[in-house]
Amino acid sequence: MTAVRQDAWSAEDDLILAEVTLRHIREGSTQLTAFEEVGEKIGRTAAACGFRWNSCVRKRYEAAIGIAKAQRQKRNYMKKQGSLAGSPAVASLTSVELDEGIYKNDGVTEETISIDAVIRFLRGWKNTVQDSNRHVKMLEKELRMKDEELHHLRGENKRLFAQVNEVQSDYRVVNDDYKALIQIMDRARRLAFLNEEEDESKTRFKMDANGNLERIE
Repeated sequence: MTAVRQDAWSAEDDLILAEVTLRHIREGSTQLTAFEEVGEKIGRTAAACGFRWNSCVRKRYEAAIGIAKAQRQKRNYMKKQGSLAGSPAVASLTSVELDEGIYKNDGVTEETISIDAVIRFLRGWKNTVQDSNRHVKMLEKELRMKDEELHHLRGENKRLFAQVNEVQSDYRVVNDDYKALIQIMDRARRLAFLNEEEDESKTRFKMDANGNLERIE
């Protein structure tokens, strides 16, 4: 069982903690495993080692941590390439296709396989970029067509709006004229009615056989 120490951390303890943790980072292991290993070496708990690392030691080794992570990625990549080199598909790969033709290669090594993989990836990426560019150009063309259509529709809408305003103005003029005509006709009817009443109210006379005027009721 790991002993629990209460004394302060020494510079040597911090160095051991840093070396072991960085090694585990490079090898792709977990930090918890590193803290357990450090705890066994210096007689502390894994929790104490983790707290010390996160609170103090880690800050002094930021650059080394970045290098260790890069080395881990490179290690993983080399392992992956090594597994590909051992597969039957890669083992049977003895030629590399280039734009000018097919060049035979007597010995396929891990380096040449990696280069070939990069070449294939770049070619595929080039085709993808070309397809994307064509798609972008097509979308730009469609956008220009939509802009032209929108401009045309806006002009048509403006023209129709002007026509509607003109029709509304004509309607108001006609309506006002109609109202004025109705008023004139109404006044004419009233005047005709008054004239008839005046004619009926006037006293009328006729001459009898003796030449005398006689009032007509």
